[in-house]
Amino acid sequence: MTGPAATLGAVRRAAARRLAELGMDATPALDARLLVAGALGVAPDRLVLMDDRALSDAEIDAIEAAIERRLAGEPVARILGEKEFWGLTFQLADATLVPRPDTETLVEAALAWIDRTQGRDRPFRIVDIGTGTGAILIALLSELPQAIGLGVDLSEAAARTARANAERLGVGDRSLFIRGSWGESSAPADVIVSNPPYIRSEVIQTLDREVRDHDPLLALDGGDDGLDAYRAIVADLDRMMRPGGATFFEIGFDQAQSLSALAEQAGFAAVVHADLAGHDRVVEIHRSNWLPTGSKPGGFE
Repeated sequence: MTGPAATLGAVRRAAARRLAELGMDATPALDARLLVAGALGVAPDRLVLMDDRALSDAEIDAIEAAIERRLAGEPVARILGEKEFWGLTFQLADATLVPRPDTETLVEAALAWIDRTQGRDRPFRIVDIGTGTGAILIALLSELPQAIGLGVDLSEAAARTARANAERLGVGDRSLFIRGSWGESSAPADVIVSNPPYIRSEVIQTLDREVRDHDPLLALDGGDDGLDAYRAIVADLDRMMRPGGATFFEIGFDQAQSLSALAEQAGFAAVVHADLAGHDRVVEIHRSNWLPTGSKPGGFE
């Protein structure tokens, strides 16, 4: 659409129709609004005030390029290069997963444990294993003003992305991000969080193309039964987790029983938390004793 009739509103509505007609989009109007706003560099909630504004050929081309990427199956967040999580906006990279709303259940479970054991103003040392964008760790640090955090990821590009997000979101001075393997941490933590790869290897090629074609394999593949990362981390929890600490894992919908059994075999207690849809989403693992009053987190070495 070009010429005088190419107003922002007309182009946005046409984009929504194209997404709807393809049948691939559950929220075509929303996705069109986000993509148009992203292409123009304006806030999505301001578009309605700009419907009558004429678009230049360059702006139309930018919008068309974004819509074509979406029609080809690329997720909206990948096209925009960012995703909101816990009310914070995280920059993405090819090496990171897109933070998903279900993962907020993990943040909620960790904060609930902190609330009932010590309170949010206590000092904590948090370790995030498989940190990706840093979303889980950064969300927790935003709620815990005295906490410090270490994010570990197998991908150096992911660790760099998480570091940039932490700096931009104001917790860079309380966090450190490194490339490393499961359990690579210099001192025991009060809280360990992890959303590790947990998809069974044989299932990956059957996933929706938005995941299969655009999420990094390193962050998806959990081995033959999807439990490889959990086994490695649980085996090292005695060293990584302080006696009064707790660990929180995100899981696949059918993995609660298996992970709970792994934890119990290693001598820990396990509690399962459901997400808003009622699906098992997080397994909490802890010992029976809490941290003694007045203990302080160790620094990073």
